[in-house]
Amino acid sequence: QPDLVERLISVDISPVSTAPVSEFSAYIGAMRSVAIPDGVSRSAARQLAEEQLRPVVQLPQLRQFLLTNLVEVQGRYVWRVNLEAISHHLADIMNFPTFHKPYPGPALFLGGSKSPYISSKDFPEIQRLFPQADVQYIEGAGHIVHQDRFEEFITAVLNFLPPP
Repeated sequence: QPDLVERLISVDISPVSTAPVSEFSAYIGAMRSVAIPDGVSRSAARQLAEEQLRPVVQLPQLRQFLLTNLVEVQGRYVWRVNLEAISHHLADIMNFPTFHKPYPGPALFLGGSKSPYISSKDFPEIQRLFPQADVQYIEGAGHIVHQDRFEEFITAVLNFLPPP
């Protein structure tokens, strides 16, 4: 129902399958293998998890983002997200559904310059599905654009939105 959407912002994702460039499977595997003994403090648990994730999740800001999902439940540290379900359905998550009707409104595809998730090879599909699309990259940002370059991200979003 495109008539319900005034403007669309897609942050570091294209309307194509992203499975070939995704490292998510490795990240999920690393998260699943984290072992934290019972009875440790929250800060110790986060530190242990970070140390165990470091070999696979090399970007510190991405590790910190993943660690926001580490929670204590009845004295044990577990992941808030359902890693089992994500792992089994990763291909579905990383694919984009097939649409034939384009979205006619303004669209902003805002990517990180250091991220592979909006590639120039995606431009024809972006233009087919979002004919009014503007593709922009924030210099120096990776996949978590809003975390890597917060001010530039907010500026780009505000510039795209209509004035109040």
